[in-house]
Amino acid sequence: MKADQSLGSHTSLVLAVASVATLMVVAVMAMDLFADRALGTDAQLAWRAQLKKVDAALANNDVSAAELAWRETYAAALKSRHWEGMVAVGDAYRQVGDAGGFHHAARAEARQSYLTALFRARGEGSVDGVLRVAERFAELGDRDVVEQCIRVAWTVAAQAKDPLAQQSVRAFTERWEACTLEAEPLNFTQ
Repeated sequence: MKADQSLGSHTSLVLAVASVATLMVVAVMAMDLFADRALGTDAQLAWRAQLKKVDAALANNDVSAAELAWRETYAAALKSRHWEGMVAVGDAYRQVGDAGGFHHAARAEARQSYLTALFRARGEGSVDGVLRVAERFAELGDRDVVEQCIRVAWTVAAQAKDPLAQQSVRAFTERWEACTLEAEPLNFTQ
């Protein structure tokens, strides 16, 4: 009888330790998952600092240094796991390409950065992020991707159940439709 009680106590202790260990693993995984997504983290600050180096090199008309700094900015933005960095990286490379005379290649590279930003913004549930990416594709003249971004933005806004987000998507959609009907240059940054 005493052996049965001892075995039951031992089993309870093992289960308790296993439960605590499992909870600790889940907590560490959750912290790791969200650590770099918070604004102000080292990863968020790193791409911003690198971006300043790109701007400084462009201000000095040093395209080679700007491109090297852009590569560091790109790596830091990827590490940040946030959409803002990828939009900034795409914008920066378009500027580097314009300064260096490789406009078309820079637009292609920027497009990849913007697509990464789109997936990240959707994953974060950021209507603002999705719409910012849509603006960039509008600037590139990629109508099909803008239309896809609008669909993604509506989905994200509906999931958020945020009337302001839905209003933002509606306003963007109306501006987009007006531009496509008028066939004017697509410039959403005004």
